[in-house]
Amino acid sequence: MSATEDQSTGGGPEGLGTVLQVLPALETGGVERTAVDIAIALKDAGYHPLVASSGGRMVRELARADIEHIDLPLASKNWLTMRRNADRLEAIIRDRNVDIVHARSRAPAWSAYWAAQRTGTRFVTTFHGTYNFTNPLKKFYNSVMVRADRVIANSEFIRRHIQANYRVDGTKLRVIHRGIDIDLYSGEAVSAERLIRLSERWRLPDGVPVVMLPGRLTRWKGQLLLVKALAEMQTRPVRCLLVGDAQGRTAFEQEVLALARKLKVDHAVHVVGACDDMPAALKLSDVVVSASTDPEAFGRVAVEGQAMGRLVVAPAHGGAPEQIMDRETGFLFRPGDAYDLANKLDIALNLSPEQRQRIGAAAVANAQAHFTKTGMAKATLDVYEELLRAPARAPAASAA
Repeated sequence: MSATEDQSTGGGPEGLGTVLQVLPALETGGVERTAVDIAIALKDAGYHPLVASSGGRMVRELARADIEHIDLPLASKNWLTMRRNADRLEAIIRDRNVDIVHARSRAPAWSAYWAAQRTGTRFVTTFHGTYNFTNPLKKFYNSVMVRADRVIANSEFIRRHIQANYRVDGTKLRVIHRGIDIDLYSGEAVSAERLIRLSERWRLPDGVPVVMLPGRLTRWKGQLLLVKALAEMQTRPVRCLLVGDAQGRTAFEQEVLALARKLKVDHAVHVVGACDDMPAALKLSDVVVSASTDPEAFGRVAVEGQAMGRLVVAPAHGGAPEQIMDRETGFLFRPGDAYDLANKLDIALNLSPEQRQRIGAAAVANAQAHFTKTGMAKATLDVYEELLRAPARAPAASAA
């Protein structure tokens, strides 16, 4: 069955349908992690998954799962390349009997949209961020993300952003929170040996509480804000670990360390770089901090920290208030306010053992109930199944 025929029952080679996800690359990050997780879930459910991108280290995960990756220059924002990608995607859709194309970023979404229009293929997008705009041209560029049969928002915050800024039929919108691997992010799964190895690598002193900010070293992730908050805290001593790849931003790293020296907290601040065992890193911490200065659509740090039973402190904007019940599963602070962040850190670090245990248990239950990879996959596959039950659209001969 071709993509231009009636596809109301799905037409992939494994019987349930073929789903092609398109995204710029597969290096690292939340978009990439979600795409790989959904591809594996599709295969496990009996679908035929395909993933197209410009490649990257996570392609190996697809290969291990025997899922085909198609190498295309989808990271390019060059208009001519995007048009050529549309031709390539159209050929793939027709050749592989693709039933659904799911785009996870704007440049590949334009190519996928044109190809889907030409072939009558069902089209899905996911808003993984706010995609800010400062002029009508940029807003038009972003608008491809609402030109789909179904538009997935990864938080209620993003759903509100979409409805406030774009003309979109609300019946097409679906909110699907990102999910994490609960088996991976489980305190019981982290061995003592893993904890000892990291503790020795980072030279953590015994008895000193650890405040950890996981996230790549970039200004909007809030490392400077946390350093300012450390200077205002009453709790002493404390060890602050900034865990994440600088990705070549050596000037910003030096700015963080210079501020720590200026505020006389440099003895407490340690930039430890990337970590290949985040579950162990989180378990080593007493408090996990998300300090993003810009609202995040869905920062997974807050959920991963809760899943590990840690005390999480995050800003009360973006998707964080959907992830954390203030003072029940973690703490929210006023965005950008170093004094309020310091206050919440002091509160968290001075809880009684009973209070800490109660909040930690509630945090684990919250993560397991609402933010699992399994739940995310089921909700996404439900969207695909909903579309596959609907009649296919006729191809648009005049599509770009």
